[in-house]
Amino acid sequence: MIDHPIYMLAVGIGNIAFALLMVAYVRGASATPGLPMWMWARMAFGAAQLLAWVRPESSMPLLAILESAGWIAGLTLEAAAYAIFFGYPQLRRYLVPTAALSLLLACAAFLSGLPYPQLIVYVSLAMGLGSFTTGAILMHPRLPGATTLQRLIGANDMGCGATLAVWAILMIFGEPATGGIQSMAYVAGYLLLIVNGFGFILMSKQRDDARMERLATTDDLTSLLNRRAFFARADAARLLSLRLQQPMTLLMLDIDHFKQLNDRFGHATGDEALIKFSTTCNDSLREHDILGRLGGEEFALALPGTSLDGALHTAERLRQAVVDIRLLTCGNHYTMTVSIGVVVIDPDEDLPTALARADHALYEAKRNGRNRVEVGVLKRRQA
Repeated sequence: MIDHPIYMLAVGIGNIAFALLMVAYVRGASATPGLPMWMWARMAFGAAQLLAWVRPESSMPLLAILESAGWIAGLTLEAAAYAIFFGYPQLRRYLVPTAALSLLLACAAFLSGLPYPQLIVYVSLAMGLGSFTTGAILMHPRLPGATTLQRLIGANDMGCGATLAVWAILMIFGEPATGGIQSMAYVAGYLLLIVNGFGFILMSKQRDDARMERLATTDDLTSLLNRRAFFARADAARLLSLRLQQPMTLLMLDIDHFKQLNDRFGHATGDEALIKFSTTCNDSLREHDILGRLGGEEFALALPGTSLDGALHTAERLRQAVVDIRLLTCGNHYTMTVSIGVVVIDPDEDLPTALARADHALYEAKRNGRNRVEVGVLKRRQA
């Protein structure tokens, strides 16, 4: 049989250790939303468990009340951390009154003579139901941005929460709790410590890595692929098209008279033009088309599996859509146009060479009056 005070000492030290690790993590990097709250939840759980270890050696009723407060504070902070992490800050407004009511009930129950073991049973029931609910949320198929890691943590929370709740219900109704179910309840509490402790840190790191990946591959203003990411994605698509023996076309797009637009109306209008141009292009493309901002007002578009006729149709559709853009910051007094150069990537040329040809075709479109589409010619080397 597991010794209850020693068990509480072990998990209490474990939670405090997790909290201290999180302190170091939060101080060393920009904290993921919810992580500081999770750190305080671990601290509250650890304090409650250490009080549970000390309490049998003391006859002070206050320790039992403080222990109950620690459990309730830990559950509340843990729920708040999840709400912040998954972007539901409005849920936090219900946590404070719920926690206050729970603490009031715990204090009233103990002061009215409820034995300490029964109080712990009710707290365990609350923890089990809370963990099961948290797990169900993490397992929900509509949870935004759900990952395999979140599903695993959710499955652990549901299983451990159900175990704690079943044990507590058996105790409440006076059913004899066998050594097996008692041991399972202890194991469930330990798994909640280990899996949730490491799990939240790993989820935070996973989100930080994804954010850093977005920063490394995405243009800040337009949210399109940046130059490096476009070249990587487009070249991978070129190699795939080559293996599948499918055509691939490349477009260079440049907003006409962009410098004059900036000089006349200011950089706010220039930024609006870039954003609306990017959104308009994205809305007109297929999911597997690759659009990137190479710099300034210059954009590149790769169309895998698209012939020259299909690319010209796409380019003309984009040109017409850009003409319909209206810029609010200049009072809708400006008609934006775009010049486009189009080439079919030859199987014997690499992406930079094809892009240079498309850029030359774009220059021809500019030279011939702008607001038009030009096709680049492939010049074969003489043998």
